[in-house]
Amino acid sequence: MNKLLWIECFVRSVETGSFSLVAKEMQIGQPNVSRHIASLEKLLGTRLLHRSTRQMLPTADGQRYYAQARHALDVLMEADSDMRGQQDPHGLLRVACPESVGSDIILPALPRFLDSYPSVDVDLCLSDEYVDLVAQGIDIAIRGGTLKDSAFRARRVGTSQRVCVASAAYLQKKGIPEQPEDLVRHECIIYTLLAGGNKTWPFKQGEFNVGGRVRLNNLNGVRQAVLQDLGIAYLPSWMVAAELASGRVRTVLDTHSLGSSPVNALYPAQKTLPKRASVFLDFLVELFSAVPGLDGVALSSRELVHSSLEELR
Repeated sequence: MNKLLWIECFVRSVETGSFSLVAKEMQIGQPNVSRHIASLEKLLGTRLLHRSTRQMLPTADGQRYYAQARHALDVLMEADSDMRGQQDPHGLLRVACPESVGSDIILPALPRFLDSYPSVDVDLCLSDEYVDLVAQGIDIAIRGGTLKDSAFRARRVGTSQRVCVASAAYLQKKGIPEQPEDLVRHECIIYTLLAGGNKTWPFKQGEFNVGGRVRLNNLNGVRQAVLQDLGIAYLPSWMVAAELASGRVRTVLDTHSLGSSPVNALYPAQKTLPKRASVFLDFLVELFSAVPGLDGVALSSRELVHSSLEELR
């Protein structure tokens, strides 16, 4: 019985979604991959994978087992590397982040990271939905706000501020809100996955109810709705930095907005951070420090353009 081989087959099957790819990678033949995973399931007394002709997904037990098995394999790989004197980061790095951060910031710079670390593979999970790091075997998750869960550790990789923004065309047509209470008379573009609820927006004075005819579960979609003059949105300032600079988009209620908040890279506290994750964190810090609005500098249309909102009155 080679339980370690069984575990490797299962872990790589989850990560690749294909028995044939695992068979090619491990040079053992596809029937053997299936047989090894079946042996592991029999030994554990539970089903680890849902198999169909179209897809292969881990069961709930499979997700939990994958997270711990992935960590165990990482520890063994690190131990082997140390004994051989190999210091280069290697292995699969799984990163979860909002779709906007991944597509707009990380992906354009990813070739540079991969060139620097040729033995590291990156599985980038782009989603605005909440991701369970442990259950899904995620090494690093990028999230905004203050860390509240002691089960995780955090490293600050940037600083951002959410601002109320609208297109200049919308404000010229609908007017400019002076107080947060004025938002009830405006079309607010609702981001349905906003932490803390999507029907209220936070300001210095507290939370205020908002409403509108357009709702989206994706921040890039919210940004596009702003550019289509559909209303006022509550967005990270970095997402509209270029439009703020050009004057196409303006901030409103600047004096009522909350201050900046940290952007953190989270990882499970009980796990040893592998070298590939550590160098990726350094990469994120350097990358985010060059992005206007993520570098800790507050952005507003008043600071970025010479014309003020008074010109729209």
